[in-house]
Amino acid sequence: MRQIVLDTETTGLEPEQGHRIIEIGCLELDHRRPTGRTFHHYLQPDREVDAGAIEVHGITNEFLADKPRFGDIAQDFVAFVDGAELIIHNAPFDVGFINAELKRLGEAWARLDGYCSVVDTLVMARTMHPGQRNSLDALCKRYGIDNAQRELHGALLDAQILADVYLAMTGGQAALSLGETGEDGDGLVRSTVRAVEAKQPLRVLRASDEEMAAHEAFLNRLDEAGADGCLWRRLPDG
Repeated sequence: MRQIVLDTETTGLEPEQGHRIIEIGCLELDHRRPTGRTFHHYLQPDREVDAGAIEVHGITNEFLADKPRFGDIAQDFVAFVDGAELIIHNAPFDVGFINAELKRLGEAWARLDGYCSVVDTLVMARTMHPGQRNSLDALCKRYGIDNAQRELHGALLDAQILADVYLAMTGGQAALSLGETGEDGDGLVRSTVRAVEAKQPLRVLRASDEEMAAHEAFLNRLDEAGADGCLWRRLPDG
């Protein structure tokens, strides 16, 4: 299954107010493994970047002055995501901006869902961790993902972090290794799993005479309540 982890940075918060995408970053997963293929561009928005947005991502108007416009990279972007499943954190935000950019290009361009499907990891996280903080930073902390280099938001960096978070949320890497790894001649990754030595013997707690008597009384009640008697007593060693 081909998946694309995607993030954007923008001039502000609302595409309806004319705000634009200024950075788009994507990385490709194939059967839950990063392929090394990425799509990354800074974009000239033809408008000023809000001061509050610059504080978040650090991308200035001067830096963007000579960058391509969305229309210049749209064909390559659509080709990169076409037929894939997009993985996005807080998908309505990014999808709304991408759809606004595609709409500006004219009727020949479909909305994003005309090219690919979308999975929102924020919705997933809220379902898995109700009542908890589910920002990307909070999920990194919860799943032990290193995001120390994330001093400012960046589309490709955040996509890379989100890929790690998504894989952890959905069961970990496809080839999870618990020890040393190496690659055989057939190209398959092999793992050498090291046994974990227990620091202390496990403590065994045995039932008291009083607990055993209470258990027996409970089984007697089950015998009396059911026509077939207590199934527990019919089990081997029961």
